[in-house]
Amino acid sequence: MSLDNQRKGKKIHTRNIEISTYEYGEKNILVEGQLKEDTLTPIYVSGKKRPPHTVHHMVVQMVIECSSLTIKEIKVEMPGIPYDWCQETSNSLDAIKGLKIAPGFTRKVKKILSESKKCSHLATLLFAIAPAVMQGFWIFNAGKPSGDVVSPAIVKDYLVDTCWVWRKDGPLASRSTRNL
Repeated sequence: MSLDNQRKGKKIHTRNIEISTYEYGEKNILVEGQLKEDTLTPIYVSGKKRPPHTVHHMVVQMVIECSSLTIKEIKVEMPGIPYDWCQETSNSLDAIKGLKIAPGFTRKVKKILSESKKCSHLATLLFAIAPAVMQGFWIFNAGKPSGDVVSPAIVKDYLVDTCWVWRKDGPLASRSTRNL
């Protein structure tokens, strides 16, 4: 039985994350993530009734250097936040500038964020963006005549054991890393 058939009641909340990648010069990409969270029903805050509204709308943009997958620039915007104090976390991701999007990225970011003002919504958005950086990188690279050639080291470091079809003992990984 489909879960759709088991839903009861009206929808009351949505959280949407959208991630887009753009060319940014000849050697970089710009990856932009947006998190938008809406209440779809009236709610009470401090005893006052509020109509349906956007609770969070946050944007993270990162310029990624494709040769090393390093974060060259990072920018946070908060067009919609529940409290003015939330703005105090807008520079909390500055500390990850210079990091590589590579295995261990999430662990490093969690450590950095535990030592600073953090926002769980920005962290959620950032952790969704990281794998999308890889997709954007592959598409950016594949758009060039030499783009169909990916080094075995890149495959080994960034793809092997990330999903079932790229498992270490699977056909794609063994074919792509034969020359290592």
